Amino acid sequence: VGVDAVEVHAVEVDAAVAGAVFQESIDLPARVRAEVQRALEALQGWLAQNHPPGARLAVLTRGAIAAREQEPVSDLAGGAVWGLVRAAQTEHPDRFVLVDLDGEHASWEALGDALAAGEPQVAVRRGVVHAARLARAEAAHPPASPTGAVASRVEARGGTPEALALPSAFGAGGTVLITGATGGLGVLLARHLVERRGVRRLLLASRRGPRAPGAQELRAELLSMGAEVAVVACDVAERDQVAELIAAVPDAYPLSAVVHAAGVLDDGVLGALTSERLERVLAPKVAGAWHLHELTAHLELGAFVLFSSIAGVLGGPGQANYAAANAFLDALAAHRRAGGLPAVSLAWGPWMESAGMAGSSLLAEDGGRARARARSGMAPLTAVQGLALFDAACGSEEPLAALVRFDGSALRARARAGELPALMRGLVRVPASAVHATAGGSPAQGLLSLAGADRERAALELVRAQAAVLLGYDGAAAVEAQRTFRDLGFDSLAAVELRNRLAAATGLQLAPTLVFDHPTPAQVAELLLSLIATGGAAVLEHANAELDRLERTLFPLSAEELARSGIAGRLRALLENGAASDTAAHAALSVEGGPPEPDDLERATDEEMFELIDRELEDASDGAPALQGESR
Repeated sequence: VGVDAVEVHAVEVDAAVAGAVFQESIDLPARVRAEVQRALEALQGWLAQNHPPGARLAVLTRGAIAAREQEPVSDLAGGAVWGLVRAAQTEHPDRFVLVDLDGEHASWEALGDALAAGEPQVAVRRGVVHAARLARAEAAHPPASPTGAVASRVEARGGTPEALALPSAFGAGGTVLITGATGGLGVLLARHLVERRGVRRLLLASRRGPRAPGAQELRAELLSMGAEVAVVACDVAERDQVAELIAAVPDAYPLSAVVHAAGVLDDGVLGALTSERLERVLAPKVAGAWHLHELTAHLELGAFVLFSSIAGVLGGPGQANYAAANAFLDALAAHRRAGGLPAVSLAWGPWMESAGMAGSSLLAEDGGRARARARSGMAPLTAVQGLALFDAACGSEEPLAALVRFDGSALRARARAGELPALMRGLVRVPASAVHATAGGSPAQGLLSLAGADRERAALELVRAQAAVLLGYDGAAAVEAQRTFRDLGFDSLAAVELRNRLAAATGLQLAPTLVFDHPTPAQVAELLLSLIATGGAAVLEHANAELDRLERTLFPLSAEELARSGIAGRLRALLENGAASDTAAHAALSVEGGPPEPDDLERATDEEMFELIDRELEDASDGAPALQGESR
């Protein structure tokens, strides 16, 4: 396609499947699992290979996202793949690019332009390349964004706009089904619908049903408010159980609304994900949503609400399986809307701990996720704010709403540092002067300009400063140079994030096992200096070779011809501008890092490698898999 260092993998369901979304004979959940697994293997395999600096893997889909208002999503499996790759992009910046095509010949011809656009995610429609941006919107009248996503704002007091009453489906006339109802958000929502929205008949389903902790107390509380409540056990990943659940709704009070809030977390970095970990997370969200869709398509529902996550929209390090599951929900909502059925997918940002298990999982004080969320620029929602956003989004015309409290100061700081994801660049404005103020020489260039002890001190300061950001410390001084990253509080996810930050700061390609191979800040700093110095020598050798080639090219030309053509002037300007030193500094941008690894590490799989990192970095008391359980 005319773009260097790009490898293309097409991830696409069969045409027969794409056009048969409403046929019950299609086992779509199995198709989604297979396509996501295939994509995961492609990403893991590509990362394990030795690619030149700057090489990217392009993942192509067709009809996996809604790039325009009311555009149908025909490839729901591809929608899940988008979530997986979005998360992979956060763990491995600038290594993957997503392109969704419409099948038009002009769009295939524009593929080269799409890959060269510099955007991590694009859609090509009739030969035109589109890049998505989140857009702020007043909750009462949310405008469409390129992906249909809306970043809604809630007043500080958490009030709900009076103009946005919930749809009549949440009134007193029918039965409202909530899945995952005994989880943190399910409990909050059940209380809200009865206490504030007048719902009088609730069917609360979860895997453990009445045996779930607090289930009987919740039912008693709702009964005291005047509601009729049934708490039942149902694994929504099993179609027969969902069919029995829906069939049990009395004809006198037919099902009027569905809220799918079931979900499971099993977080891990991309290289550590397995088919079993994919299935654990995909089953309740993907299979559950699809079964609810299939088995209620003939009913006159007033609302079909899917509890998704911002991880499906923005991706998230360590959450590729979760992002895939939630991106499927977003795609399903768009597909239902295009087919004339009610649906909205709510891509929740983080909640406060008071929101229950969902909140505490996302904001555990000593977890890597808390640090990642804080740096992301997303502030946690209070229960009042979250429920206000629920009401607002259910009354909107959009199939997808990103319900997030953004911290403007944090976003601007990320923008000034050049760290703001492309999808979020429309949320803040950064003065050009601020950008220029931080656009000076890179840390690698600064290191090259120093000598001896000054260079060593600067390299160590860079490592300590980046580690301090990840650990939430006030400054680099709090990070001891000879203390191991494990003792400092790093886990495998933080290790990958440190690698990413140092790679972005220096331009070096660093292995995900950086912190394992070099367990203290001092050792990492020593490695950086070694790679930069090696890279400088390599670039000088390459530059000399290029000069030899240039000399052979220009040898036949006379001095007069060189002057007349302007070439002589360009060469003089190149020297006067100090290009030689700039080129040496640029070595840091094109060096493939990492010393030769021992044979046993080279033979290790990604899963074994990350298990080894976790064993090295985590205390014995923290050895259990993180963030697992029935939750959002």
